[in-house]
Amino acid sequence: MAFVNQLEPDALLGHFQRHPPRGFTPFPAADGAPLFVAPFDLLTTADADLRRRVARLPLQAMLKRLLTPRTCFAGTTVSEYSLFVAASDPAAVAADWARGPGRTYPLLIVKDLALDSPLTSASDRAWTARFVDAARESGYLIVEGQALAYVPIDFTSTDDYLSRLSSSRRKNLRRKLRSRDRLQVDVVPTGDAFAEESVVDAYYALFENVYAQSEVHFDKLTREFFAAALREPGGVVFTYRADGELIGWNLCYEHAGKLLDKYVGFVYPAARELDLYFVSWFVNLEYALSRGLTHYVAGWTDPEVKASLGARFHVTRHAVFVRNPVLRAILRRLAHRFEPDSQWEARHDAATDRS
Repeated sequence: MAFVNQLEPDALLGHFQRHPPRGFTPFPAADGAPLFVAPFDLLTTADADLRRRVARLPLQAMLKRLLTPRTCFAGTTVSEYSLFVAASDPAAVAADWARGPGRTYPLLIVKDLALDSPLTSASDRAWTARFVDAARESGYLIVEGQALAYVPIDFTSTDDYLSRLSSSRRKNLRRKLRSRDRLQVDVVPTGDAFAEESVVDAYYALFENVYAQSEVHFDKLTREFFAAALREPGGVVFTYRADGELIGWNLCYEHAGKLLDKYVGFVYPAARELDLYFVSWFVNLEYALSRGLTHYVAGWTDPEVKASLGARFHVTRHAVFVRNPVLRAILRRLAHRFEPDSQWEARHDAATDRS
């Protein structure tokens, strides 16, 4: 069944259920909506000042344990938004989850609520709005979530797309895109091309390179997950080679009229030297345009870079149920310290208004 706010193909959600990140335990809610339990560092999305203050406190080992509770999440880490069963009543779901996993675990986080999303249907937006209202009434904290980058495919060519950016950005991007002449770019459907174990090993090694240099480490997807995803027909892998060597890949899904950019792997420093991040952005836009798609959905990371590339953003909400009422009151006062993407969006909007 397709869930409320589901952008991804069913197969990808299935791979998460069968091959979750280490330490993660997926399970279904009573109505079949996906949930999972995982250790969660409460400082993952805290602002830099709060992290510095906590780092100066004594007894760091004990603090680390206290600040990393086993937490129940609604949704998956491979879906852009929280997922719900359309036939369920939003108010009943909010109340049932608070009474169930909300009491079993110290924290229940309904992550990345697609409130007013331009990427979902009107019925999905209405369902989500009713859930958020009901969650607030049931004692959840509603906090700003992450900024999901997307691009409407409303241009006729990449030149048309570039013309909408400032002259300085156009000049900078055209310089970076010259690297494309030094690259061999191929489009490889998922499936038989990834049957060999050595091929999966090579692609996973490049994913691990990206994971290692990431600032946020929450869910490290396993080799088994990627083996299943790369071998399941339905995806498309953009590969990048320099002098015959694989230096980057990008796993995407064309689904429901959108191109979903999911996972990348890079070889460093070659990928940086050849501006692969920027080249791949325009390769994806060209693919979406050639396929007559409506949107390119570019994911959560690097909002500043994606803004410079012309992305738009939808900031989600998280609904957080805190079992301990004292801690709930404390977190309510500190909620703004855990909304980095919302703070970035405010700065970005102000800068845009001034330009």
